Amino acid sequence: MIQGKRILLVIAGGIAAYKCLELIRRLRERGARVRCILTRAAHEFVTPLSVSTLSHDRVFSDLFSLTDEHEIGHIRLARDCDLVVVAPATADLITKITLGVADDLASTVLLATDRPILMAPAMNHVMWNAPATQANITTLVARGLALIGPNAGALAEGETGIGRMAEPAEILAAIDARLGGPGPLDGFSALVTSGPTHEPIDPVRYIANRSSGKQGHAIASALAALGARTILVTGPTRLDDPVGIRVVNVETAVEMLAACEAALPVDIAVCAAAVADWRVAAPAHEKLKKAEGVAAPTLTLVPNPDILASLARRLDHRPRLVIGFAAETEKLIDNARAKRLKKGCDWIIANDVSSGTGVFGGDANVVHVIDGDDVESWSKLAKDEVARRLAARIARRLR
Repeated sequence: MIQGKRILLVIAGGIAAYKCLELIRRLRERGARVRCILTRAAHEFVTPLSVSTLSHDRVFSDLFSLTDEHEIGHIRLARDCDLVVVAPATADLITKITLGVADDLASTVLLATDRPILMAPAMNHVMWNAPATQANITTLVARGLALIGPNAGALAEGETGIGRMAEPAEILAAIDARLGGPGPLDGFSALVTSGPTHEPIDPVRYIANRSSGKQGHAIASALAALGARTILVTGPTRLDDPVGIRVVNVETAVEMLAACEAALPVDIAVCAAAVADWRVAAPAHEKLKKAEGVAAPTLTLVPNPDILASLARRLDHRPRLVIGFAAETEKLIDNARAKRLKKGCDWIIANDVSSGTGVFGGDANVVHVIDGDDVESWSKLAKDEVARRLAARIARRLR
């Protein structure tokens, strides 16, 4: 809970800094104590007077202020809080944090703090996708720093892409989750499937698809962040296991179904895995050899088990809420609606995976939540943000 917690808000120099005024107001309404540091560049976007008025506290900016150093000092600023929030976290400040640079008050405090840090990145989409930025983000996450956003959408420069700072309400929810306390899904259990399946042809070759598992893994993390006891059943991916989640690794659709059934009973099932529709009836025990003048082998395929339908149509231990994904390349909404009825699930999340969308393996998604006759369409979002919104929608339904 935020009530009574001490938040140190570091505001860096980006146009999204204006959103911090709303964030400060909301934190104060929730009973938090907010103290703010403004970088020199942040003064170009918000004024110390505005920040001080809303936070009901002094604003700190100068590393070498004799008054500040005498009365509180950068070390006390770094320690006299429960959480440090960096919003907006600009590319420049992210680089300083990664390298341990301490050349102003904000970067010095971030190096000196032993408190958890939550960053809300905001920058141009090209800067966000730059290899240097992504390498810095990977390093900081590995060190335990938490991220909220960035979101996809219109940017200040008139361009569109991933780089918008998360909205104040989203940052507030992330602060709530980071500081602990009961989440909206406390007491609920969740099962999430993710990634592709690999169906063997022989000991070397297999049938698979282009799924990266990014969306499924993000959903598992988002549900766990809201308090759900979460099990992730995943096919082969290159992703790290989410922290604090029980992960079951499988290869084939048959193994995935068995792992899902072993996880029951659960309250929530989200089938985000891209399960192969068919498998080879009799995989070869030895590597199939190519020989001169010999025709290519004929593969006899049989249908794989339908994991989504198996969970949705169970007579015993059916999850209270069963959600599937419909990866389509044409007639997106019509095909997804038909799939929901055929499978018997409660919701279908439809997304377009046709060539050029970049959904498979990419970091963003455009989804349509189909719930009965209702269709709720979301604009292009980072997959982490899709996961957070879906988890929040699940929590609202179950509560």
